[in-house]
Amino acid sequence: MAKLKTNSGAKKRFALTGTGKIKRKHAYHSHILTKKTKKQKRNLDHFAIVEKVDVNRIKELLAI
Repeated sequence: MAKLKTNSGAKKRFALTGTGKIKRKHAYHSHILTKKTKKQKRNLDHFAIVEKVDVNRIKELLAI
C-alpha cells in the first residue's frame, strides 16, 4: 500500500507538542483588528490545543 501524503495546508496550520497533542492558532486574528479590543486580540494570540473530537481527522491530514 502506498504511503499517505501529508496535506500541505494542514502541515502549515498544526504542530505537535512534546506530549503528542496537536496545537493550533486561533481564528479571527488576521485582519479587521481595529474593531477588536486589546484583550480580545491578546487572547487570540496564544496557541490552543485541538479538541479530542477533531484529533483523529487532523492526524489523518498530517499522516501521523
